[in-house]
Amino acid sequence: MLTSITEGILCCLTGKAASLVLPLESSEPSDGFEFVEVKPGRVLRVRHIIPERQPVVTEEQVAGKEKMDGDCDDGSSPEDFNNESSTGSSVHCKRKITVYRNGQLVIENLGDVLHSEILQCQDGDLEPCSTVEVELADYKEMPSSPDPNPVPPPVPPSLGEQKPAPPPRRRRRKPKRTVVIDSKRVISSCKGTHSDVALFFVHGVGGSLDIWSSQLDFFSRLGYEVIAPDLAGHGASKTPQIAAAYTFYALAEDLRAIFKRYARKRNILIGHSYGVSFCTFLAHEYPDLVHKVVMINGGGPTALEPSLCSIFQLPSCVLHCLSPCLAWSFLKAGFARQGAKEKQLLKQGNAFNVSPFVLRAMMSGQYWPEGDEVYHAELTVPILLVHGMCDKFVPMDEDQRMAEILLFAFLKVIEEGSHMVMMECPDTVNTLLHEFFLWEPDMSRKDISKTDTEKTVSLSDTLHTLKINKPVDK
Repeated sequence: MLTSITEGILCCLTGKAASLVLPLESSEPSDGFEFVEVKPGRVLRVRHIIPERQPVVTEEQVAGKEKMDGDCDDGSSPEDFNNESSTGSSVHCKRKITVYRNGQLVIENLGDVLHSEILQCQDGDLEPCSTVEVELADYKEMPSSPDPNPVPPPVPPSLGEQKPAPPPRRRRRKPKRTVVIDSKRVISSCKGTHSDVALFFVHGVGGSLDIWSSQLDFFSRLGYEVIAPDLAGHGASKTPQIAAAYTFYALAEDLRAIFKRYARKRNILIGHSYGVSFCTFLAHEYPDLVHKVVMINGGGPTALEPSLCSIFQLPSCVLHCLSPCLAWSFLKAGFARQGAKEKQLLKQGNAFNVSPFVLRAMMSGQYWPEGDEVYHAELTVPILLVHGMCDKFVPMDEDQRMAEILLFAFLKVIEEGSHMVMMECPDTVNTLLHEFFLWEPDMSRKDISKTDTEKTVSLSDTLHTLKINKPVDK
């Protein structure tokens, strides 16, 4: 602590930022790590693991291959039969999003509305052409009467002259903006043996790819190709000494370059905290390539804007003096328990080990006005929301609001987890993510639908069926 204060004073006197807190070189072997130059002089460390896949041949495939060897008269080859790509289920995604001038947001789902629980990998139940209408006004209480200050009616002089009061006239609202989405999306099961599936893991502010170590090892052993980058100034990536290098758009372009370099036919994005915003950006930019998205403690569907009254607006030298306190505060708020195990996880994950300059620039650069509710409502990709019950950074109601806005969203609450839930409860998170990767909607239930196709479904009831409070057994 005394050393940090001394270095901070020297930093203020010399006018130069202290450079003792630098990205650490990983102690792991170099196998699986690559250094990608996304821009001239801007190099990011990426952990890229391509597992050795052995061809899996089942008894049905053997029987089918013997049959095809006997009579292949249509010109097809036996190799075509061994194609591992799943056709999947086609879901009609159609919704109308209307924004009114009074701040209300109305979302009408006109296509296939999906109701399912991810736990135990249950098949989804599709209700074709059902309608879900949701009205949101930033969670402000709306007046029950059209007139917030109604004038009491005058007392009639006699009962004989009393007339029934006319119904209140409601003003016809004019929409400020209307967005219509009408598309087909194929949702299939993504197995580790599929060569066209890639998993992208994106960390948040102060983290590194090392926070995903349990997930990277788990899914690479299952046969998945995994890609996890270090953001600029984090982990072992380059640290540009300019604040503009850490804005949302600069980091988003870095991840766009990483995504375009490693993307397969079907890609699953897994983001944590601030990394969720970049996953949303990529899913919006590449809807045909992004297959599924996992958002871990990402917060609500609101546009990003830096806080002007934050401690991170202080000079870098002051933040350097406060770095021990900030690290202790992050440990208290980021983990449900603060024992020796959690401290070791924080150290091994190389988390919150960035320079004060990078930390200040990252927090000040969180400006993303396009990422509002409408932007999130336009996503048609299935999304799994994972929330740690003890999270002190992201309230529960923000993830609940995200589940309301998104088209295909499933909310999972892990009671014993906090903000760093993937490090605290790796087995629970790995099992939950794997079940989501293997999940595929059951289109056979599409014919067993309600006769009333224009029935209005309460979103709160829908969310209640999707919210799971009981965690998966380890």
